[in-house]
Amino acid sequence: MEKTSHNFETLAIRTQADQSQFREHTTALYLTSSFTFNSAEQGAAIFQGQEDGNLYSRFSNPNTSEFINKLCALEDCEEGIATASGMAAIYTSFVTFLSQGDHILASKDIFGNATYIIEKLLPRMGVSYTFVDVDDLQAWEEEIKPNTRLIYVESPSNPTLKIADLASIAGLCKVNKIISVIDNCFATPYLQQPAHFGFDLVLHSATKYLDGQGRVIGGAIVGKGDLIKQCYDFIRRTGACLSPFNAWVLAKSIETLSLRMERHCSNALQLAEWLSQQSEVGSVSYPFLDAHPQVELARKQMKLGGGLVAIDLAGDAESGHKFLNSLQLFSLTANLGDSRSIATHPASTTHSKLDTASQLAMGITPGYIRLSVGLEHIDDLKNDVEQALKKIK
Repeated sequence: MEKTSHNFETLAIRTQADQSQFREHTTALYLTSSFTFNSAEQGAAIFQGQEDGNLYSRFSNPNTSEFINKLCALEDCEEGIATASGMAAIYTSFVTFLSQGDHILASKDIFGNATYIIEKLLPRMGVSYTFVDVDDLQAWEEEIKPNTRLIYVESPSNPTLKIADLASIAGLCKVNKIISVIDNCFATPYLQQPAHFGFDLVLHSATKYLDGQGRVIGGAIVGKGDLIKQCYDFIRRTGACLSPFNAWVLAKSIETLSLRMERHCSNALQLAEWLSQQSEVGSVSYPFLDAHPQVELARKQMKLGGGLVAIDLAGDAESGHKFLNSLQLFSLTANLGDSRSIATHPASTTHSKLDTASQLAMGITPGYIRLSVGLEHIDDLKNDVEQALKKIK
């Protein structure tokens, strides 16, 4: 099946592994550590890359292949590799291409553990770094150095939901021969396809919206074939691979991605608009909200605004915790992208490894709350937030 001959929803469902001799309608689970060869010669040929075939589930497996083939089709990328988690995808994309003496330029607004890798681990390898505001295009250009090897960005950003100008940043990378890497797990390929804007590699924490039900951990890197080959070589030798079972779950989950994202986005927009009218809320951030400073750019790059809403209660950490503890329907967890709505206090959880000054520089105040808006009825979500807001007065 040619991936360009069908629409997103069809690709998500009909991109499948080949049937076995049992003619199963849903791809079977291949819970095997290794695969046999018909002859010693065939084994040698597969190991040398002279013949296609599965070798060992750390390298390849029909389930992981199906998952990656689906994601490549949806992101419109050449090749991909599955990873054990989203963090494994991020780390792989860094250490595969960065060496002693290199420089990485990254946006400030990224997941706390990604910041930790850049600030604490990469310098041990002799790699320097610079952080810039994700929405400051001039800073992106000015901070490029002769030894800048890689640019890393999230859009929308975590957790402040700022928008990067994807075409401009990718263009800077192309002119300066820098590898461009983006984490696309907040938007998913249903809302945004960074490769269309020129990005070289697209990362996912598949744990989030690609699964969508909080069941498994997984990650992925998709993009240009020559770069993916280098990532594959690293993962093959270091073992940061996805399990066949998790890949099977993710491949099935992707089949409903478009339906789920439509509901996530609809609920999130309605909740953001309602929150903007509540006196207890200091500010609301949502990419498709008219008041968002980058709403036009967001609408240009994204099909819909995503499933995350951020609010600032304009209070201290005690106000934030009181609000969270008063919620009855929202789950309190550090995850996102689940069918169940989730509320998170970034300052004390996902970004707690950052000092106060770094948090405030990103816009994470003590009263900042990230809401991952799920698939429940919007009226029930509003009612739950409303009663929690009243508790902090």
